[in-house]
Amino acid sequence: MSDNPLQLSAIEITTGPDPAYTILWMHGLGADGNDFVPVIQALDLPAIPIRFLFPHAPFRPVTINGGYVMRAWYDIQRTDFTEQEDETGLQESRRAIVALINRENQRGIPSDHVILAGFSQGAAMALLTGLHHPDKLAGIMALSGYLPLTHKFTQETHAANQSTSIFMAHGSDDPIVPVELAQASLQLLRKYHYSVNWHEYSMEHAVCDQELADISHWLKTILK
Repeated sequence: MSDNPLQLSAIEITTGPDPAYTILWMHGLGADGNDFVPVIQALDLPAIPIRFLFPHAPFRPVTINGGYVMRAWYDIQRTDFTEQEDETGLQESRRAIVALINRENQRGIPSDHVILAGFSQGAAMALLTGLHHPDKLAGIMALSGYLPLTHKFTQETHAANQSTSIFMAHGSDDPIVPVELAQASLQLLRKYHYSVNWHEYSMEHAVCDQELADISHWLKTILK
């Protein structure tokens, strides 16, 4: 059996020839890769050629939504996302995202020029994949999400990304992923001395203009 049973398709947008960086951006539950394509222009990034990859999560039944089949990086069984976590689905999607990172390496983008980003479930995947990755990444961005599988944090995280810049942002009124869950992830990361840029906004489960401006500023500190 393949170690990577998922073969993710992705929307690919390159801002110029011979890209120097890749931003791999994962969408939230029930969306697809198109969801964050419009943010490229809003980010107002420097004139460095960048390859954006917006992969599509596989279709799977989601227990909390009555078993309805939708694009999801993993199943959610309880409103408390930390109960009965779908470790099989999480690890399967993590391996598939790692395969995309490896493909970027083969295309000439080293891991330390790859930025993992995501919203909601995609944010969970960005954190899980980034913190477990054995090669240093350029950055990890988690919007309106949290770190899953924290009971395995000390056993499975890799020292390679101990000093990698992490951007976390959340809405204080988020009814989907409670801000307290994201704050618990933040506290865990800071306990183990990870470098986290935390931003909290007066919004629900969404992305706001100030957040996009803060993301742009953070990315500009990475894109050299």
